[in-house]
Amino acid sequence: MDVPGGRLYYEVEGQKDNPALLLIHAGIATLRMWDPIVPALAEHHHVIRFDTRGFGETVSDDVDFSNGDDALRLLDELGVERATIIGSSRGGQIAIDLAVEHSDRVAGIVTIGSGPSGFPEIELTDAEDELMDTIDATWEARDWPASMDAEVRLWAVGPLRDPGDVDPDFLETARTLNRFNIARVDDNPAPRPIEPPAFDRVVDIDVPALVVVGEYDITPALMQFEYLAEQLPEADSVRMDDTAHLPSVERPGAFLTVLEPWLVRHNL
Repeated sequence: MDVPGGRLYYEVEGQKDNPALLLIHAGIATLRMWDPIVPALAEHHHVIRFDTRGFGETVSDDVDFSNGDDALRLLDELGVERATIIGSSRGGQIAIDLAVEHSDRVAGIVTIGSGPSGFPEIELTDAEDELMDTIDATWEARDWPASMDAEVRLWAVGPLRDPGDVDPDFLETARTLNRFNIARVDDNPAPRPIEPPAFDRVVDIDVPALVVVGEYDITPALMQFEYLAEQLPEADSVRMDDTAHLPSVERPGAFLTVLEPWLVRHNL
């Protein structure tokens, strides 16, 4: 779909007259991260997902843009008035921004390892700092495969686990998801933040919210989880065992056992 300064790649599954779900991927993935759960969700929902600018198969000029506006243009294109927004990591931040800025278009939100825009900077642990330094060094060296894999080591494995602690198939999937974005590293679209940011505005979100985090996620994500669980007026919160920043990818079955009953309970 053409948008100002770019072209969004998206996929749709399920019947159009079913309740709509808009899935927004993490910054270490593409829309392919949702592959394990889309078939189940599409049985009772109109499932929409897209690659945001700078990721996957979406292409963009080096322009200022709004992630929220891109999402709303996609809903408009598909004739969807309201959707439940399910976002992982930065995708969850986009979902929160949409809920505070365009509440008429949002039926509910699900955040996974996410925080609101404007969240204060959180000090990292020594282990997290060390892993972040590796990401920075490989990025500066323009060693894209090594940089992408270092991101996976921090986020998908997590600072409290070793790569050998996780399922090798999941680890390979996480690496493949992130390495796909190597094709976009020279793209420089600049997302415009919302003003004021969502940090002080989440208390005004009056739709059902499900806040999820993996027990092995990094410190900022864990603190953002606690903040959202406390501040969102209609929040349910779940800390998923034995997973880090990508629980819907690492443990899709367990994630669905949390998500699907929540959708039913709130008629979403």
